[in-house]
Amino acid sequence: MEATYWQDRWDNNLVGFHMDDVNPYLQKYWPVLDVQVGQQVLLPLCGKSLDMLWLAGQGYEVLGVEISPVAVEGFFTENGLVPERTRDGDFEVWTSGNITIYCGDFFVLKAEMLTKVDAVYDRASLVALPEEMRQDYAAHLQNLLASKAVKMLLISLFYEQKFMQGPPFAVTEDEIGHLYQFRYQLRKLCSCDVIEDNLRFKSKGLDSLVESVYLLSPK
Repeated sequence: MEATYWQDRWDNNLVGFHMDDVNPYLQKYWPVLDVQVGQQVLLPLCGKSLDMLWLAGQGYEVLGVEISPVAVEGFFTENGLVPERTRDGDFEVWTSGNITIYCGDFFVLKAEMLTKVDAVYDRASLVALPEEMRQDYAAHLQNLLASKAVKMLLISLFYEQKFMQGPPFAVTEDEIGHLYQFRYQLRKLCSCDVIEDNLRFKSKGLDSLVESVYLLSPK
């Protein structure tokens, strides 16, 4: 899956994965991380998620990373925000208030760009990637944050992959544990079958769609 895949999805408005509301798991389980007001939260592959607005509204510094300029511009325009635009290496940086989005390829981020990050929120990053890219994603994220003890809230999906090839892809708890085993302890906060609320997935033949929320704490 090339970077252009997601750019094309945004360019052609094929964004059924975008949620028009703040994620309820974020609202319910974010306090578990015990992140202090004013600290910075990283959202990899953030799209134009309204979760960024919610986190900013709680008083956090929000740092998103998104490859699609269409998604980045859409986030600021649709929410009535007027950003300042600057550059940092390969990235165009959009900033309004306490929300900053780095527009560019997550895989070329450098550790020095993330020195202020105190927590990570992964709503749909891991499940957006095929298996071979998930390994690269998790390794790169951990290397970027290797010098800090950073907690992570991660939301995952599991279903029978034979019925649908993704994205979003099915990711098991065992895989998450394996990807982060050397630096993180994994704790499941909740797990719920939501297939009855997702007719788009049910129409593809799925009889189960399990959403799980995990806390990853540095060892």
